[in-house]
Amino acid sequence: MIRKAEMKDVSRIAEIYDAIHTLEEAGEMTIGWARGVYPTADTAREAVKAGDMFVLEKEGRVVASGRINRVQMPAYREVSWRIQAEDDEVMVLHTLVVDPAFSGQGFAREFLCFYEDYALSHGCPCLRIDTNERNLVARAMYAKHGYEERGIIPCTFNGIEGVGLVCMEKRAEKENHDAFGAVPADSLV
Repeated sequence: MIRKAEMKDVSRIAEIYDAIHTLEEAGEMTIGWARGVYPTADTAREAVKAGDMFVLEKEGRVVASGRINRVQMPAYREVSWRIQAEDDEVMVLHTLVVDPAFSGQGFAREFLCFYEDYALSHGCPCLRIDTNERNLVARAMYAKHGYEERGIIPCTFNGIEGVGLVCMEKRAEKENHDAFGAVPADSLV
């Protein structure tokens, strides 16, 4: 089930961030994040306060999270987007994470399907996502799900200097993704 995150979820989301930081520091993952800089518990707390953090639960345990809103990173202005859309027609997925202990079980795909349905139900036919150019796993996953890379922009990303921000987009299509048991996006407040 995917639902809006609550303050009680912040510590669990931060645990997932920390697990990813630990694997990256051990050389077992390459994401391009920096512990204590981004993402942190404050990153999750801010998103929950804003009302745009979502969590995916499996058997009552949060196994994935992501922030969904219309906020485009400043670097997006430098991208040659194929889909021309007004700002209020663009939905962005930020900081999609899956607990490494639950990787390979389709939770990222389930979250992407929810995100696409959520965007359509909020009048946003244009989907945008970004990731660090070093994160080859995420880049491949997004490409597999129809996201097209439109540019790599050098920038400081959420306090991390020297990032090559890979900017991707996709046109949202009307498809039924509710088979995963997600709360229908149009029923969320």
